Amino acid sequence: MSTEITKEFTQGLPKAELHVHIEGTLEPELKLKLAKRNHVDIGQSTIEEVRQSYQYDDLASFLAVYYPAMNVLQTEQDFYDLAMDYLHRAAKNNVRHVEIFFDPQAHTSRGIAFKTVIDGLYKATVDARALNIDARLIMCFLRDFSRDSARETLEEALKYKDKILGVGLDSDEHNNPPMKFFNQFTKASAEGFHLTAHADIDQKDSIEHIRELLEVIGVERVDHGTNVVEDPDLVDFAAKNKIGFTSCPLSNSFVSPEMKGKEVIELMSKGVKVSIHSDDPAYFGGYIGDNYYAITTKFNLSRDQVITLARNSFETSWISDEQKALYLKELDDYVANN
Repeated sequence: MSTEITKEFTQGLPKAELHVHIEGTLEPELKLKLAKRNHVDIGQSTIEEVRQSYQYDDLASFLAVYYPAMNVLQTEQDFYDLAMDYLHRAAKNNVRHVEIFFDPQAHTSRGIAFKTVIDGLYKATVDARALNIDARLIMCFLRDFSRDSARETLEEALKYKDKILGVGLDSDEHNNPPMKFFNQFTKASAEGFHLTAHADIDQKDSIEHIRELLEVIGVERVDHGTNVVEDPDLVDFAAKNKIGFTSCPLSNSFVSPEMKGKEVIELMSKGVKVSIHSDDPAYFGGYIGDNYYAITTKFNLSRDQVITLARNSFETSWISDEQKALYLKELDDYVANN
């Protein structure tokens, strides 16, 4: 166990969060509050009952809990409250810049207007400035929905281009390869959106999916994606092209006891821009500082390795070089004084 690095150090470290699903920040307290406010019967009446319902051991069982929980999100105010609840926690973890995933199809498919979702979330990103956080939004396609649904969602998103930084791809990867959405990614890129996509850990055809993302679709980041270590050629490609990989140790630990820490260390050693994030923190037991601390203590990371992870988070974010320079100076100053 690292004796040098404390939990306070990892929490206070200036960092960017590039892999957090806003729907995955729905804490039991807020879920119960919104259920009551919107008169939604969730089958649970206490915070403890809600907490006990968050049980799963693989991606499919997680999604079976995750999506029904969203039924409590009904109004613009609900989405605003959800995002602000997360942003306050992010501020306590000294997140200076965040690019937040949201899943519009998970809401439009149950009758909630895209406008309701985006307006609530965007208002929170504006108000995040008062917390000293620069917050942006990434719209994700649900890969277990149809191509037509993704196409319609992208068309809707174009009405709000000024509020959306990029597009991503998430949800159940089985039988839903990235190439299913090639046309949507191509159009999104042509419209000026940044591109990222999930390549969940230890999935069937993981390497082939990562290859599609890197060599054909041309994403700038891969979310999870640490199975890339199985193919040295792709690792080399990722390093040369400065592709970001966003790893989430605590959520990984539900699938892999080693939380993909060895892979993170290997990628760092080969010059790949891997960084640490929280994924769905309300469901996996910790926010971003907790994720840094978990991988640091389990794998006895050095101070330099931890700092590199934070540095990579800023360097692979979708902000200007000037902004990156300011945040990296903050990081250097923090390290010098702690």
